[in-house]
Amino acid sequence: MIPETDRQRAVALIDEAVTRGARQVVACEELEITPRTLRRWRQQLKQTQRCEDRRQAAAAQRTPGNALNEAERAQILEICNRPEYRSLPPSQIVPRLADAGIYVASESSFYRVLRAADQQHHRGRAEAPREVPKPQGLRATGPNQVWTWDITYLATVVRGRFLRLYLIVDVYSRKVIAWEIHENETAAHAAALMQKACLREGVQHADGLVLHSDNGAPMKGSTLLATLQHLGVVPSFSRPSVSDDNPYSESLFRTLKYTPAWPSRPSRTSRRHANGCIPSCSGTTPSIATAPSASSLRSNATEARITRFWRNARRSTSTPRPAIHNAGAARRAIGTPSRRSGSTRPRRSRQRTRTFEKQHERSAVIFLDKHQVRSQGGEPV
Repeated sequence: MIPETDRQRAVALIDEAVTRGARQVVACEELEITPRTLRRWRQQLKQTQRCEDRRQAAAAQRTPGNALNEAERAQILEICNRPEYRSLPPSQIVPRLADAGIYVASESSFYRVLRAADQQHHRGRAEAPREVPKPQGLRATGPNQVWTWDITYLATVVRGRFLRLYLIVDVYSRKVIAWEIHENETAAHAAALMQKACLREGVQHADGLVLHSDNGAPMKGSTLLATLQHLGVVPSFSRPSVSDDNPYSESLFRTLKYTPAWPSRPSRTSRRHANGCIPSCSGTTPSIATAPSASSLRSNATEARITRFWRNARRSTSTPRPAIHNAGAARRAIGTPSRRSGSTRPRRSRQRTRTFEKQHERSAVIFLDKHQVRSQGGEPV
């Protein structure tokens, strides 16, 4: 499109080309205009000695035949301010009027009239939507300037029950500052982890460390905020309903759970958590699924085998099953009701149990020595 300042020069160039034998249509095509536009520019030059765009002024002076008059505009405002419609937008007012067999104007006309009357605002009792300004970006030029932290779930052997991994990462070096595993999400756990991280890294009150996180409940808890204020750490939070404002922690969680070293089944730590045994799990690396040592596996296997040995041994001291059935038959023969009023299994005396344990004491010692390499005499079995 040729600007207004160059239109007079374009007319002069076309006239010069026509004077030298060129066709006017071809000359207009070179400037990407039509012969009708050229004629209009020439008329404007004869009248006002300038070429200006009059299309907007002409459109403003023109009035469409189906334009709303003042009475119809007042009717639209009166309908929108009725008690049954004052809390509804035009997208709901027009269909309800159509259901009642009333047509005043289109939906877009309702919006246009309300906007002209300065009534196109939030309608209803709900809080008006607000624009949340984009927070100022954080830039780390060295370590211990900006930290980010988050909590992720770790699966256990119990379906529907998870453990929580608390993880703090340095944005500049991607170093895992500190991590812990807990059964729940609380601001107290986060505050304790933050104190340990600052103590380990030697962060001072005047360093101006920034801790970024999302808007979770543990992140905004009063316990954690008070701890950060005491440590001189500036808290930073993600924008509401924005899931990508904390990418470093989320990316590390994804890398942790999809690495080939991650176990396909829950680890022994997860099993202990699921059974109610909560060991102290904290450190400087997020590799929480490390395999147990060979000595611990051997000791656990030995304990399990000893437990099974004594359980089976005690079961063998009970009264044989035929005697139990004979005792039950004898009770029924002397008129005992068919419904059982107590246990038919005779009690074992404590003296008999102690005698049995003394008899098997030597067997248990030999059994232990086989797994602990040496016996009481000091020689291998």
